[in-house]
Amino acid sequence: MPPVLARRAPKVDQIVIITGGARRMRAVGGILVVHCRMEDGKDRRIHLLLNQIRRYGESLRAPNLPAEARRYGERIMKLGAFDIYPVSDGRFRLDGGAMFGVVPKALWGKCCPADELNRISLSLTALLIRANGRNILVDTGLGTKEDEKFRNMFAVERTPTILESLKRLGLGPDDIHLVINTHLHFDHAGGNTMSGEDGSIRAVFPQARYVIQQGEFEDAARANERTRASYRPDNFTPIDSINQWEFLHGDTELVPGVTAVVTAGHTRYHQSVKIESEGQIAFFLGDLIPTVSHLPLPYIMSYDLFPIQTLETKRWVLDRAFEERWLLLFEHDPVVQAGYVRRDQNGKYFLREVTAWQ
Repeated sequence: MPPVLARRAPKVDQIVIITGGARRMRAVGGILVVHCRMEDGKDRRIHLLLNQIRRYGESLRAPNLPAEARRYGERIMKLGAFDIYPVSDGRFRLDGGAMFGVVPKALWGKCCPADELNRISLSLTALLIRANGRNILVDTGLGTKEDEKFRNMFAVERTPTILESLKRLGLGPDDIHLVINTHLHFDHAGGNTMSGEDGSIRAVFPQARYVIQQGEFEDAARANERTRASYRPDNFTPIDSINQWEFLHGDTELVPGVTAVVTAGHTRYHQSVKIESEGQIAFFLGDLIPTVSHLPLPYIMSYDLFPIQTLETKRWVLDRAFEERWLLLFEHDPVVQAGYVRRDQNGKYFLREVTAWQ
């Protein structure tokens, strides 16, 4: 248990986060109920504490929660008539220098502390959209196929796995109707497939259509020396063999209110997902802006194949997000999952975090 909580509630069996109302902590039948206000998200230290509380609370599941409480693993946000959920596949680490490109460590190190191998912590947060009677999953995390060497190299912590996260929402693999891959790098498409008991590779979501830009699939299938380490054929070619892929050619509305939008730069055909319902808009960024720390325009990853294109795509998205009040959804930020952009007097963008996952 985090030390601050041990001091306040030494006999707590489970922790529950509730947003809205006054900030306070109180015990209810062995459950610590933590109330926080929306504006708490402005203080990154408070956000880090809440994240620590959530991780602790995830591992202790009480069978009967008070009616007022909602568990972290069942958080939901309403977007008009749609429900959207963050779906975790755990965490991993990548080299901090590669994550920030030309930005010196003296700058990025202030917001993203590195370990002894210069790696920074990143989340693997996919998105579940419930819209028009369909369960739509955006990205699938790392998956289960990688070996111990890979897991050690990237400090993989798959707690929970994406299937465990979906199970907490009452969903199994057969319940997913549509899988949208932003692109086919291993940390976004690894959970597309899994190894069977006989060693064969099969689709994790057998009833789903898998959606990708055709150009992205072709680039992945013809990976070169620069891109080969990021594209693992077992993550996408088995799906092609059973005809579950649907290839897109540019921006495409997949179901009413859910649109794949090409946001090139990280890869040539990287796509994000725009979600619209009843006048509200959310935008799942993928690797266009992987973390909140990448909001400044020049903060671009070395992994991006077309960094100048990333720059212009970011500018376009951030301008639209500010003008039209889009809710931005982050896939790799270890602390922040969603927020609205604001612009200061110098024209620089910053984020107003949203912590109201109920």
